[in-house]
Amino acid sequence: MSMYRIVGVDGRQYGPVSGEQLRQWIAEGRANAQTQTFAEGATEWRPLGGLPEFAGHFAPPIPPTIRPPVSDPIRKTNSYAMAGMIFGILAVLCCCKFLFGALGIIFSLIGLSQINRHPEFYEGRGLAIAGLILSILSLLLAVVLIVIAVVTGNFHDLYSNWRFNHS
Repeated sequence: MSMYRIVGVDGRQYGPVSGEQLRQWIAEGRANAQTQTFAEGATEWRPLGGLPEFAGHFAPPIPPTIRPPVSDPIRKTNSYAMAGMIFGILAVLCCCKFLFGALGIIFSLIGLSQINRHPEFYEGRGLAIAGLILSILSLLLAVVLIVIAVVTGNFHDLYSNWRFNHS
């Protein structure tokens, strides 16, 4: 009957014990396949699972599950940010500065809000900010032009030109 010594998880040596006692410790969970064991007549310590007389007492190691790589969801350009940019450009280029400027501000702010709330789904922060800046500048330019027209007394001419161009 072979006798064995083991090193416990506390670092202390236990034994000599019989193979039967060691099998009981395996069943109780006091020893496992990695427990360092010295068999009587051996020249070195070995893991308990590496000894043929105990190898069948341990479940084979479960290989790690291989999962397919998870890619980040594809982010799309926020349509409100894009609309805000378009309205900002129209506000600068067209005569309906108040309408396009207001729409540019509204759409740009909605786009920024959605992008901030769901950055994993949306991109286009730069478009929304550019649309916001263009829309605000266009509105400021319109207000400045109206103030200049009123101060210089050309407001009537401004209205007449607008009515003439849009009739």
